[in-house]
Amino acid sequence: MSSEEFGGNENKGAQYVLILVDRFEEMISNNKQYFFDAEELEEIIDYYFEKNNSKRALSAIEFAIGQYPFSSVFLLRKAQIYAATNQSQKALEILSYVESMEPSNTELYMTKGSIYSQMGLTDQAIENFKKAAENAEEIDEIYLAMAFEFENTAKFDDAIFYLKKALVANPENEVALYELAFCYELNGQSEESIKYYSDFVDMHPYTSTAWFNLGVSYNKVGMYEKAIDAYDFSIAIQDDFASAYFNKANSLANLNRLDEAIEVYKENLKVEDPDAITFYYIGECYEKKEDFDHALVYYNKAIKLNPQLADAWLGIGIVLDSQNKTGEGLHYAKKALSIETTNAEYWYIYGEMQQKMQFYEDAEISFKKVIELDPENAEIWLDYANLLFEQENKNGSLEILAEGIKHHPQNAELHYRISACLMSIGQKQEALSFLQNALKLNYEKHNELFEYLPQLKENSSITELIESYKK
Repeated sequence: MSSEEFGGNENKGAQYVLILVDRFEEMISNNKQYFFDAEELEEIIDYYFEKNNSKRALSAIEFAIGQYPFSSVFLLRKAQIYAATNQSQKALEILSYVESMEPSNTELYMTKGSIYSQMGLTDQAIENFKKAAENAEEIDEIYLAMAFEFENTAKFDDAIFYLKKALVANPENEVALYELAFCYELNGQSEESIKYYSDFVDMHPYTSTAWFNLGVSYNKVGMYEKAIDAYDFSIAIQDDFASAYFNKANSLANLNRLDEAIEVYKENLKVEDPDAITFYYIGECYEKKEDFDHALVYYNKAIKLNPQLADAWLGIGIVLDSQNKTGEGLHYAKKALSIETTNAEYWYIYGEMQQKMQFYEDAEISFKKVIELDPENAEIWLDYANLLFEQENKNGSLEILAEGIKHHPQNAELHYRISACLMSIGQKQEALSFLQNALKLNYEKHNELFEYLPQLKENSSITELIESYKK
């Protein structure tokens, strides 16, 4: 074959491999013996690997070993096939043989390390990755493999150590740049992450990924202005960096710069295919601006792209409620709950809508569900108790408040509320005891007592006790 036959276009490699594969399959189907050189057989085997056709790959490997019995390449491929088909022991036996032939073969130790990793034998995996590193040319990929192994065992300090080594070896390794940010986050080291990426961009100022990760790190600690600056540098280097636009918009929204956030979200939509989450966040910005018509437009766009996006259904419900269309809003909140049945926040909002519509029994069911899912939310105990109190179920309200205090003994509002409730049913001494606790916990909130029951301002026992705690 002439070089012209395949030369001159980017598909020549793919065309050549397909011709080799066709020729190999013709040989198999005709039960004949054709000649292939070692490089051609490697191409055929790699093709089957990429197609996840392990049966045909093994057939090609066996043929290759028959032709080239002392080639470590084909033995390694056979071991990799065994490993991919959960035959780890067979794979390790072959690799031991290869090791006796070529004790400095990097791919051998990488393969062994990967097999031990699959088996959950971290120490053996790391030991083999270290051996691979001794003779490797692209050492950053080996350090990356070691980092992943440490991540799998939650040893994030060790993972960070090797990710840094990978980036020293190859500062352009984007996987290592992203993975390092991920490890810093899991390790709760936002400040260290900021320091590392700040130093990195000083040395490599045209690395958009590093600027992006610096922005993420600033965002984590609430330094939104600095995050926006970092995302701007990332976008300046790579003007189609969709994630940088998206995160910049999030930071702007966190600063309540809603018009700017909307514009940047829309820029994001120009550089990548429309995404339901982006439409949802645009809708949320419009909702915060109280531009409810536009909010509904974008929440509906989000649902059209992803009907399972529960937040968008709930968003429509909240907007309709804000437009005094609570009855309609209930249907959308219910739809959100049908998608995320264990979301305590959804149940809370649903219950508040039901209460507004005077569906008190339904609201009570919803509030009970919130308590079941999230008893650590102090507000739900107050709101549930208030719901019962307004229905003249004062004993029920007392029970809820007492249970809430068990979960939140340091919450002054619960103590003030139960004090008022006790006073309303004539249990004065017990009420004063809870009021005393509330005053000790937070004197400044004592006016909540009067907001709940204004008539208590006329009660001298109450006012005198409050006065005695005045600083």
